[in-house]
Amino acid sequence: MSSYEYADRLKETVKKLSDFLSLEELHHQRCRGEVLPSEKQLQELISLCRSLIFPGFYGLPDVSKENLLYHTGINTEKLFEVLVKQISAGLLFQKNTDHTDSDLKRLQESAEQKAIDFITFLPEMRRILSTDVTAMYNGDPAAQNKAEVILCYPAIRAICNYRIAHKLLELDVPLIPRIITEMAHSETGIDIHPGAVIGEYFAIDHGTGVVIGATSVIGNRVKLYQGVTLGARSFPLDENNNPIKGIARHPIIEDDVIIYSNATILGRITIGKGAVIGGNIWVTENVAPGERLVQAKAKP
Repeated sequence: MSSYEYADRLKETVKKLSDFLSLEELHHQRCRGEVLPSEKQLQELISLCRSLIFPGFYGLPDVSKENLLYHTGINTEKLFEVLVKQISAGLLFQKNTDHTDSDLKRLQESAEQKAIDFITFLPEMRRILSTDVTAMYNGDPAAQNKAEVILCYPAIRAICNYRIAHKLLELDVPLIPRIITEMAHSETGIDIHPGAVIGEYFAIDHGTGVVIGATSVIGNRVKLYQGVTLGARSFPLDENNNPIKGIARHPIIEDDVIIYSNATILGRITIGKGAVIGGNIWVTENVAPGERLVQAKAKP
């Protein structure tokens, strides 16, 4: 079979697909050959961060006390290079306009500054992630040791990606943070928006189906089980019936809260310190500190 038999139909389809007006916001026009952020390079970025935070567990396996400084130096240099390239791509994508040479130079300098600011935060990120590992280990009797948690638990991978993405978002890096958390979403089934604010000793047990919205605020020593949603209620609309962006619309979860599987917490409500939310519950109102909210028993 030859495409010549369908030449007219193919030509007409090509013409329709090439109609610029039909694309509206469905295309990205590159002004000076700039590249889009690369999922492959961002995967390398994640791998490098994980190897620096958890050396020996990720990256090269032969890391020892004697060669740790060497491996750390090599991986840090690689990370800086990848960060600068990807942050630059994100900044260029955000601008989406023509750039003068001086504009591009300032953008490059900005990308380098953001990259070094991110890298210098890695020791603190490691400290925070170590609290998450501890919370996961202490909260799961099935965990034999912390090494098992680091190597096997999808929640640690998702939380690691989130903490990387959140720091980049704090540094005003566009687009890249969302890609990084969506990569973790695809890998683990855990969906954490980079804009969420999450404290220390954070644990997600099992994890599949967990959703944490962009304006969620989570305190210290909080534990979620699989299927938990920290979401928003119906969105307020402006005069043109478009969703109003940038408003706080997700829950505040205070310290020491436990939320069991498939609970759905919606809206800008507060779950008070030490509260326990039972499984399969729909919560749209504030919960007092220390309160236990469970399904009512069916009447006989």
